[in-house]
Amino acid sequence: MKRILTIQDISCLGKCSITIALPIISAMGVETVILPTAVLSTHTMFDNFTVKDLTDQLVPITEHWKSQGVKFDAIYTGYLGSEEEIEIAKKIFEEFGGDDTLIFIDPVMADNGKLYPAFDMKYAKLNAGLCGKADIIVPNVTEACFMTDTEYREEYDEAYVLGLLDKLSKLGAKKVVLTGISLAEGKTGVYGIDTVTGEKIIYQNDKVEASYHGTGDIFASVAVGAIVQGIPLNDAFKIAADYTAETIKVTIENPKQPWYGVDFETTIPKLVDTLKTYK
Repeated sequence: MKRILTIQDISCLGKCSITIALPIISAMGVETVILPTAVLSTHTMFDNFTVKDLTDQLVPITEHWKSQGVKFDAIYTGYLGSEEEIEIAKKIFEEFGGDDTLIFIDPVMADNGKLYPAFDMKYAKLNAGLCGKADIIVPNVTEACFMTDTEYREEYDEAYVLGLLDKLSKLGAKKVVLTGISLAEGKTGVYGIDTVTGEKIIYQNDKVEASYHGTGDIFASVAVGAIVQGIPLNDAFKIAADYTAETIKVTIENPKQPWYGVDFETTIPKLVDTLKTYK
């Protein structure tokens, strides 16, 4: 069985970060090891949430793993809450990485043209350095702009996307994939490039006009879970994009109108059935 380490926070209530990565990747038939960077009572869209930083536990935990000879087929990072955690993640890549270990980074730090409140440009630059260690990165347009000193645009053309990809490729990652890219009215998806071969990675599906917390975590978790099982890159991103869209649709149809996350639990059986067609 393949094994993925995911490094990100735990929001006890809220359907994001590890509470998405752990069940989804496990359901895909991959052992999922977690390294929590913090524990929050809820995600940050709730009022008066509590948070316990776990930065001081990251090195002791990984040192114990080293003593046990633990190996990983992939290391997947999501939300890292501090500059120190970025530096620790780099060391984890060095200590547990290698030719047989996929490094997959979702540089969660910004959206809609703005950095999240806890972050600044120094953090963005450190995240860019982290991305340089990766095999695959999946930033959104805002994150890509902050990491490459590019002007953010709500509306853009393919030339703008290709320019962003060119700048991202200079960070050092082997494959750079922009998420949330719309190349036509009513469409959204991914646009990426293999920096080694020059091959493009493009997929567009119908855009669902709704926004929920945690959908980026769903996309990244499904993508890395598929890739580590040997599913071709384009197919892996198609599976991830379609599953994310399907989950949003199901959530919209829920008469209880959930607001803090999507009903991914309902759609996991469909994801499992989709994976069977690739075996």
